[in-house]
Amino acid sequence: MPREARKTSGTKVYHVILKGNDSQDIFLDKQDYKKFLKEITNTKEKFNYEVYAYCLMNNHVHMVLYDKKEKISKAMQSLAISYSNYFSKKYEKTGHLFQNRFLSKNVETQEYLMQVIRYIHKNPEKAGISDLRNYTWSSFNEYIKEEKIITRQKFLSLFGNTMQEQIKNFKEFHIKGKEEINDYLEYEIKEKLTDEELIKQIQILFKITKVTKIKEYNTKIRNEKLIELKKIKGTSKSQLARVLGINRKQIERALKK
Repeated sequence: MPREARKTSGTKVYHVILKGNDSQDIFLDKQDYKKFLKEITNTKEKFNYEVYAYCLMNNHVHMVLYDKKEKISKAMQSLAISYSNYFSKKYEKTGHLFQNRFLSKNVETQEYLMQVIRYIHKNPEKAGISDLRNYTWSSFNEYIKEEKIITRQKFLSLFGNTMQEQIKNFKEFHIKGKEEINDYLEYEIKEKLTDEELIKQIQILFKITKVTKIKEYNTKIRNEKLIELKKIKGTSKSQLARVLGINRKQIERALKK
């Protein structure tokens, strides 16, 4: 089957994830991290995109990008190929370094933008690697000190009027802020969800405890919920039917509308 075309973001902002093939490490030393950041700089100049945030982990990369010229696919392909060639030559590796196509999620609202950038910066903490303030390979300190790769002012402007006020509030938002959709964002890195993961995501998305309650909604509301759920990466009609207790044919009819 042909690959489904990516849906364009109305804001041209995307949460992008690059994963190591079979969860293999894609960074083995400091030089590797530096090389990847250099390739980000090269591709953002070539394809004219802006970076709002990034975090390089040992086996995956998170970025938030503003795709001004709508060339995100070509830009990420170029980035992956350039770094893969470097990695393969340095470590005498063969085969694919990255897993399939890059993953992307449209960032359509200010709330989601704020949550996803904080989530990205806090990845090292979540993994038990480092406090976000001491992690070298993320954009957190570019916001606090000096921007090098990112374009920071558009995001900082959400935190106040003066630069001093913006940085103060930005730090508090990350360090003291309450996580609201952290778990929901975590699922975006997965390509296939277990039933338990899907149930938890539905609970978070719709703020409900019992997911089978959806089948009790009237037809119009139920179908609206099903259409929204089908957008979740890593699930299928069969899995939705199983988890929700709804007949698969009912789900198929709802999704055709």
